[in-house]
Amino acid sequence: MSDGLNYCWRLLATAGCFAVFGIGGLLLTLLVFPPVALCSRPPTRSTRVRWIIHKAFGAFIWLMESVGIMRFELIGGESLRHCQNTLVLANHPTLIDVVALISLMPAASCVVKQRLWRNPFLGGVVRAAGYINNSLPETLIDDCSRDLATGHPLIIFPEGTRSVPGQALRFLRGAAYIALKSGMPVLPVLIDCQPTTLGKNDRWYRIPQRRFHLRLEVLKPISVKEWVSPNVSLPIAARRLTRALEAYFTLELNKHGRLEA
Repeated sequence: MSDGLNYCWRLLATAGCFAVFGIGGLLLTLLVFPPVALCSRPPTRSTRVRWIIHKAFGAFIWLMESVGIMRFELIGGESLRHCQNTLVLANHPTLIDVVALISLMPAASCVVKQRLWRNPFLGGVVRAAGYINNSLPETLIDDCSRDLATGHPLIIFPEGTRSVPGQALRFLRGAAYIALKSGMPVLPVLIDCQPTTLGKNDRWYRIPQRRFHLRLEVLKPISVKEWVSPNVSLPIAARRLTRALEAYFTLELNKHGRLEA
């Protein structure tokens, strides 16, 4: 297939995949989740819903690979599949980072932006899963800590939004506060995408000249105990931990996380 035809095919396939994603979310909300709600009670209900979303996202990643839009690579994935009571922290270069992560984690929770709760295609999905709404910043840390205490892993993007290509990572302190307050270990995940696509302010139709390669690399867990001290206030500890995590991710991405363009 010529480069021009390949580009046109990937553009059409990308549009098709986005349509499948949106319509799939609506069908799950209307046809699948109501019977689950009738047949189970909390917290079993949300656990079953999350497992269904996990499988659906796995099918979506498979679809994107099958039609030639992307190539997906995973390193150290067993740590994700079996983690519990763990705060999973990842950098955030693309729109589909959370899809890739949840496709590997059957019971994971995550923090969802308020606008998705009102989305006609995905709002029912995030509500049924019991994901955490970020609309109330004053209770967000407590909400995340309570969710972690249930035994499930929690996915957080410390940048708070998608990365800007070519700019240094900038972590917000929320993830550090959650880690310190919950006392749960941190599992770092490096995400890289080449060529860059679906990044901050990117339109879906601005696809790269070749299929993109999305790689997830799971690193060793990090204990936050060394940042906890009765002599150090929580805000100071959170600031120090944020800087340490930011430096660690930057070092690892520069060392072996970034793919060749």
